[in-house]
Amino acid sequence: MSVPHPPPRIRRATPADEDALGRLDRATWSTLHAVQPRPQPPYEPFYTERFGPRDHLVAESGEHTDGRMDGHIIGYLRIGFPTSLAANAHVRQILGFVVAEEARGTGVGRALLRAAAEEARRQGARRLTLRVLGHNTPARRLYESEGFVVEGVLPGEFLLDGKYVDDVLMGRKL
Repeated sequence: MSVPHPPPRIRRATPADEDALGRLDRATWSTLHAVQPRPQPPYEPFYTERFGPRDHLVAESGEHTDGRMDGHIIGYLRIGFPTSLAANAHVRQILGFVVAEEARGTGVGRALLRAAAEEARRQGARRLTLRVLGHNTPARRLYESEGFVVEGVLPGEFLLDGKYVDDVLMGRKL
């Protein structure tokens, strides 16, 4: 019998999270979801001029039986504007989404997606969109279970590991 995992704590990222987020990002790199080459040292900073702590939700591992949070970052989601156009300001886009290998299948990704929808609504958004690689079946199933639908496909958009992979555009109303 498996031991149930305590629910993750979702919070806004802080400047102090940068190193942990960078390590998590590098540790989870895969052509299942990444279109950029594997990061190599010296590593670029995780936060950039465009995306800082305010644009990231962080999942921390859950509460221990004694009520303490262990504070280990096990996932993040980057949310932002898909364009800088005023006519598109009612839309937010998921621009990065990672769950640590050991936390996959435990509800962390679902909690982050729900927190992102809540945050997008709080910001006044009416839609939430994302892009996912066509061969990333686990992510696509999760997105569909949270109300996202396929709104477009760019066939063979990326060449990864010698194979052409579709870029799938998904979205949902908030």
